[in-house]
Amino acid sequence: MALIVRERRVRTRALPPLGGDTPGLLLAALGVAAALAVHQAVPAVPKLTAAVVLGVAAAHLPGLRPVVRGAARPGLSTAGRRLMRIGIVLLGLKLGLGDVLGLGWATVAMVLAVVAATFAGTCWLGRRLGLPGDQPLLVATGYSICGASAIGAVSQAAGSDEEDVAASVALVTLCGTLAIAVLPLLQHPLGLDEAEFGRWVGAGVHDVGQVVATAQTGGAEALREAVLVKLMRVMLLAPLVAGVALTARRARARTRSAADGVAAAGASGGPAGGPVGKRPPLVPLFVAGFLAMIALRTTGLVPEPVLRLAGDAQELLLAAALFGLGSAVHLPTMARTGGRIALLGLGSWVMVAGVSYTGVLVTR
Repeated sequence: MALIVRERRVRTRALPPLGGDTPGLLLAALGVAAALAVHQAVPAVPKLTAAVVLGVAAAHLPGLRPVVRGAARPGLSTAGRRLMRIGIVLLGLKLGLGDVLGLGWATVAMVLAVVAATFAGTCWLGRRLGLPGDQPLLVATGYSICGASAIGAVSQAAGSDEEDVAASVALVTLCGTLAIAVLPLLQHPLGLDEAEFGRWVGAGVHDVGQVVATAQTGGAEALREAVLVKLMRVMLLAPLVAGVALTARRARARTRSAADGVAAAGASGGPAGGPVGKRPPLVPLFVAGFLAMIALRTTGLVPEPVLRLAGDAQELLLAAALFGLGSAVHLPTMARTGGRIALLGLGSWVMVAGVSYTGVLVTR
């Protein structure tokens, strides 16, 4: 009997404990499976929306909270950061320059105006409301470009705080989900035909999945127009991220120069400041990959089965990333600025819907 006990102990010690990113990545995988199950049961709920909500729930359930805040935290943070970047690269395979330019220059100009007005207006309103950190920037990005995917991309370039990212994703996801129910009710009162309704949805709804869910209520033509306009907005993600990266790089350079100046003033004849750190790239690597995938798709050389497989992989990766981001949401912290961020969300929602509707009327 003693020999058996010792053998069992040896076997137990031989099994390495799970550590590092493994527990969090396993939990994210379970979260993705649960999100897929929710979408299968209720098709109106997009997979990415379900992933965010489940991540928030996991962070607050008494049984899971210690795991999410403890052993699983490194892996969940990795999912929210690295898997998000890979998913954004694969998103480029959904875009082709020919399809977008086929909409005509008037529609292209309309989309540019909607994105610029929404981004600038939301940033201004967020600062006026006194929202902390990068929340105004991230919410503006999500509303003007492509929801949670854009927030993830810009947060990587700006080095945003994880809680700011999670709060912004939660808000944009909530408002985009509400659009699925509200916008179809407004199609006929606003006098929009199928194509116009599709362009309005494509220009004014945040996430690609939410655009599809909303536009399909207007018919096949509405869905086609909505997807093309939406993908045109997604194409603006790369220049926006490059601009944010450049701004963040200059801000870090100013901070470093100021710190070197203080060090030089306090030094007695020594060199001013320490060694200069490695500069971040002007265009993040995942943005370069995103652009490369657009170029590859435009060549027409990628077989359709490969595109479908990449699309499925992209959704799974983004779902895992959004589960990780959702798990970083701390509702008591959000409650302290909840009224202000909710007001920003409502104001930005009205703004993007109004500007995009005006653009559709102008380009009739």
